[in-house]
Amino acid sequence: MSDPLTTEYHVSGMTCGHCENAVKEEVSALDTVIDVQVDVPAGRVTVTSTTPLDDTRVREAVDEADYELTGQV
Repeated sequence: MSDPLTTEYHVSGMTCGHCENAVKEEVSALDTVIDVQVDVPAGRVTVTSTTPLDDTRVREAVDEADYELTGQV
C-alpha cells in the first residue's frame, strides 16, 4: 500500500462546531478518504486519502453539507 495523500481545501461559510461536523461527515463518506480535519476559523479542510481525490466529488460533498469549497490551499 502506498503512503496516504493529504489535500487541503478552502471552504467558506463555516462558523461553528456544527459546520465542522457536517463537512467532516460528508467528506468522510467519500471512497478512499481515511481522515478529515476541519479548521473552522481558518476555513480549511484537510483530507487524507489512499488515492488522489477527485476535486469535483469533494466539492459535491462540501455542497451537500451546505458550504462552499472555494479551492485547494
